[in-house]
Amino acid sequence: MSIARLKDYQGSALFSYGFRPFFFFGSVYAGSIILVWLPVFYGRLQLSTAFSPRDWHVHEMLFGYIAAVVAGFLLTAVPNWTGRLPLQGGPLVLLFSTWVAGRIAVSTSALISWGAAAAIDSLFLILLAAAAAREIIAGKKWNNLKIVAIVSLLAAGNLAFHLEAHLSGLAEYATRGGIAMVIILIALIGGRIIPSFTRNWLARQAPGPLPSPFGRFDVVTIAFTVFVLALWVAWPLDRTTGGLLLACGFMHIVRLVRWTGYRTFADRLVLILHVAYAFVPAGFILSALSALDIMAPSAGIHAWTGGAIGAMTLAVMSRATLGHTGRRLEASAATHLIYASVIIAAVARVCAVLEVDHAGALLAIAGIAWAAAFLGFAAAYSVAFWSPRRF
Repeated sequence: MSIARLKDYQGSALFSYGFRPFFFFGSVYAGSIILVWLPVFYGRLQLSTAFSPRDWHVHEMLFGYIAAVVAGFLLTAVPNWTGRLPLQGGPLVLLFSTWVAGRIAVSTSALISWGAAAAIDSLFLILLAAAAAREIIAGKKWNNLKIVAIVSLLAAGNLAFHLEAHLSGLAEYATRGGIAMVIILIALIGGRIIPSFTRNWLARQAPGPLPSPFGRFDVVTIAFTVFVLALWVAWPLDRTTGGLLLACGFMHIVRLVRWTGYRTFADRLVLILHVAYAFVPAGFILSALSALDIMAPSAGIHAWTGGAIGAMTLAVMSRATLGHTGRRLEASAATHLIYASVIIAAVARVCAVLEVDHAGALLAIAGIAWAAAFLGFAAAYSVAFWSPRRF
């Protein structure tokens, strides 16, 4: 079905499908801005941004890199949902250009004004939501409009980030809100794809216990997650919030165990999904400990951002790229190194919070490993992104 819809396209392979430019340049951007962030963090480089250095780093990860991954996923999923032609060629170039313009505007906002940067940067997610809504409505797939609501919430969160940073000097609430939205998205999508991919592989390769399908426990866990994260956004250091974060973390551990990931060591494309999701409960538990005044808040935040978000996006991008470009669903040696690097980056970044005496070295390890993971992904999968689909 996908091949038939692409037969008449004669342009660059890079712009034949939404995942290609957004996954490729999104990963390049994620790896590159960390190499910029390290000298900024150490005070050796200044940026022409109206954001504080920390807010620039957070914003560009949340609403720069992650927004690109969401776009690549959505623009690839919607044609499969609706049976309509994918966004490609000129319209895709235009949408991609708004993402690039947003990155430039944010990093030069001290020169063009925060308001102009906010307007330019906000345009991308608004256009993405509109494009997805148009296709879903035209295809009469009303149930999928919920994904448009999620992108719209991300767009609102992006604008709120700009406003809070301008009015308060630091975007504390918007940062936590953005992280919370992405973790909820991982809980939702992960709850569908992880047991599904695991079941498919185990059914072929290793008969035995299979993952529990999405059911009532998952619904309760996600509802509780939304409630607890809302409390965390508003009152992150409250002891009641801490207790609820701890309970939610253990619920996600139970959820993960029910997916039988311990039986998937032979297939790294499946295993990495379970490892990435393990950082979700880790983030809840570490954030609970910070609310109980046992450790610094950033430990839990980096378990979520570096671990859950970083590893999960790489897992999804690598699997989707192989599948949608007609390649075998096998993790190459380069893919193994990419997965190992992002896990090292996440663990080192969390340990930098816990081991203050070695924070400098651990931050350097985390930054280099993160850059290696994402730039390595862009390099290893570049042929797939820039070449026509294999038939």
